[in-house]
Amino acid sequence: MESDRPSGSRSTPGPRFAGTVVHLVSEYWPYARSGGLGEAVRGIAQHQSAAGSPTTILLPLYRGIRKGYDLEPAGDAFAVTVGAFSGEARLWSHPTGPREPRVYFVEHDPFFDRPELYGDEHGDYPDNPLRFAFFCRAALDALPRLSPGETLVHAHDWHSALAPVQLRTLLDESAYHHGVPVVLTVHNAGYQGHYGPGLVGALGLPPWLYDPRYMEWYGQTNLLKGGLCFSDMVTTVSPTHAHELRTRAGGFGLHDTFAALGDRLVGILNGIDYDVWDPVGDRELDARFDASDLSGKAVDKAALQAAHGLRVDPDLPLFAMTARLARQKGFDILLTAGVVGREGLQWIFLGEGERRYRDALQALALAHPDRVSASFDFSEEREHRLLAGADFLVMPSQYEPCGLTQMRAQRYGALPVVRRVGGLADTVEDRVTGFVFDEYEPWALAEAVEHAAALYRQRAAWEERVRTAMARDFGWKASVARYQDVYVRARDRRAGRGD
Repeated sequence: MESDRPSGSRSTPGPRFAGTVVHLVSEYWPYARSGGLGEAVRGIAQHQSAAGSPTTILLPLYRGIRKGYDLEPAGDAFAVTVGAFSGEARLWSHPTGPREPRVYFVEHDPFFDRPELYGDEHGDYPDNPLRFAFFCRAALDALPRLSPGETLVHAHDWHSALAPVQLRTLLDESAYHHGVPVVLTVHNAGYQGHYGPGLVGALGLPPWLYDPRYMEWYGQTNLLKGGLCFSDMVTTVSPTHAHELRTRAGGFGLHDTFAALGDRLVGILNGIDYDVWDPVGDRELDARFDASDLSGKAVDKAALQAAHGLRVDPDLPLFAMTARLARQKGFDILLTAGVVGREGLQWIFLGEGERRYRDALQALALAHPDRVSASFDFSEEREHRLLAGADFLVMPSQYEPCGLTQMRAQRYGALPVVRRVGGLADTVEDRVTGFVFDEYEPWALAEAVEHAAALYRQRAAWEERVRTAMARDFGWKASVARYQDVYVRARDRRAGRGD
């Protein structure tokens, strides 16, 4: 398994991929975001570009992007064919700085000029596989014009997983496309793009792909599986999660496919942007602070307690949870652990999501208004203030490929209480920078919360742990260097020199 330390950098830089890295992604912050995908890809791309690597982004031109940004046309319209469907695409760009990635948007209004990215109140858009197959094919068709020199495609999640399939089948006779190496990053393997067995033909792909070796999966077409099979290298977003994906318990039904990748599957931890997440210069806070002087954090805690109607008392440990209201995030064990609403503990919840969890949290807040607060109007500004004022962050996730909030929390002196999965295991050190439990059970979470509360009552020991956590380096530098290693390996494999 890969090393679990996210910080540090290599003393002797290895070989670099000198060409242009083109990221194909369905979300990219700030243009389009529904979760952590867009922010993670932005972190990778921004820091790659800042380090001197030519970097390009391609994503669909959604309605919100057209309304929110002044875009410039980037060439003439061109025809794109996916199976029996043929439509017109056009590229638009948004000007960026000299050390920033170039950003392009694929326009096709019938597919992308919609209220939401993936679906509406009735569920996912039924034509999502065609929408994203069209996006991938349009991006690949435009690639020789956008990046005529040495190029690597970096695809992200199932929405872009058809790009490796199209490259190695429909476009493999093109001398340009045949030489393009491809890397696929799996940000969340819980979403794979499962569709009916007729999808392979409907997308104009060779019928032999509907086979257990490639895209067939329990009688369905699995788009992510196809991408895994045809990528030169595959990454996921933490070393521990790379191990989990190879297991029956953690592979989401694709454990055999992940295991077959061998050392072509690499776990690289995401990072956080210290220009945005730093309590020393954070303008969202009532008081700024650093590890040498925590007095500002005490001010932020008092302001947070008052803003949420909790008793303003520095001696009460304040636990926070900011997450999607979803089963994956561990709400089932949290709500049955008996710790929310308990005397002597304060809780603040921030998030949006499933009604059943919202109703349960609202009921707890109504029953214990001086101990529990729940807000469902998430914003980044609120999250900054929450992490600055909280003593502890709770993340009892069923699974967590990487997680960013536990890194931000440590930066802001909120010790994480987490389950030992994925990136949580890689970034939180038990009883040193937080509290880690193993079993996905209410009692295990309750025990960890009790240990955290006990530490808080030992103020000197708590402050020592806070300062240690705040000193951890979760920046992007080391991760970007590791992506360079992966790109070189992908290039060498494509050229016939790899393992």
